[in-house]
Amino acid sequence: MTKDTEKSSADYKGNADDAVRELVIPNDHGGQRLDLALAALLPEYSRNRIQNWIRARKISVDEAWGTTRMKVIGGESVRVEVEPDPGATPDAPEAIPLNVVFEDPMLLVIDKPVGLVVHPGSGNPRGTLLNALLHRVPQVAELPRAGIVHRLDKDTSGLLVVAKTIKAHTDLVRQLQARTVKREYLALVYGEVDRAGTVDAPLARDPHNRTKRGVHPLGKPAVTHYEPVERFAGGVTLLRCKLETGRTHQIRVHMQHIGHPLVGEQVYSASRRGYHKIPFPRQALHAERLGLIHPHTQDYRQWECPLPPDFASLLQALRDNTDWIK
Repeated sequence: MTKDTEKSSADYKGNADDAVRELVIPNDHGGQRLDLALAALLPEYSRNRIQNWIRARKISVDEAWGTTRMKVIGGESVRVEVEPDPGATPDAPEAIPLNVVFEDPMLLVIDKPVGLVVHPGSGNPRGTLLNALLHRVPQVAELPRAGIVHRLDKDTSGLLVVAKTIKAHTDLVRQLQARTVKREYLALVYGEVDRAGTVDAPLARDPHNRTKRGVHPLGKPAVTHYEPVERFAGGVTLLRCKLETGRTHQIRVHMQHIGHPLVGEQVYSASRRGYHKIPFPRQALHAERLGLIHPHTQDYRQWECPLPPDFASLLQALRDNTDWIK
């Protein structure tokens, strides 16, 4: 893995709670719109918030007010007056146990259990990973999304990294954007898969259901590499899936797209093809390995976690060719 976290001219002055950020636009962002360049250079803030600050004359470029249509050429001095997010609502800290795999002053790596929602939302206002983080590490309340830089679905288990400082958050977001964070999953799918392959299919939000994603030529790039690990009688295969990108529901949609839906999958299923013969209450997907460049030491670190009991028991039943799975 290539180190991609060296300091650049875009590094800003100040901390997460400072009212002003000052930076210089790198030459390699020349030709971009101002809001797009700043969204890449200040990933802790959404592009929508940056656009609102531009309209409110909170962002100046070479001592002149920026505009939403302005394009940068590189080398400009930018001053950003940070304002609190008016739509943000405080989340409550909750004493929810976490299985911590690694922790230091900058990072927290967690083995997320099945059933734990990552962010509060409709139907899950409390009892989430974010609530647990606010209790364990109160200072993450000052970070975007409490330091959570990527997510796992509620019923997907496995490794997830959380930033504890703004420096770590910015660094991890840049690594994710550069596609240098290593994320490997174990996925149990229907069908016999006898060779490795790659799914390169862009994903977009389903226009009829905002909670779903689907393959669409105008969607965001999404690439999943897969290889068979173990094949079972009855046409079921355990795959190792390596993410090049990290789109919502990426593995679940990509596997369904190539005709190999996950065992237990309820949203992206293919029941008309005779699947769903194995009674498993969730998608059989586990984030087994996570690797990244440590934001402080610049060393490559990697972690692994075992399968949760339900997934491990399912595989053992398949190996034993137990009657209940047929």
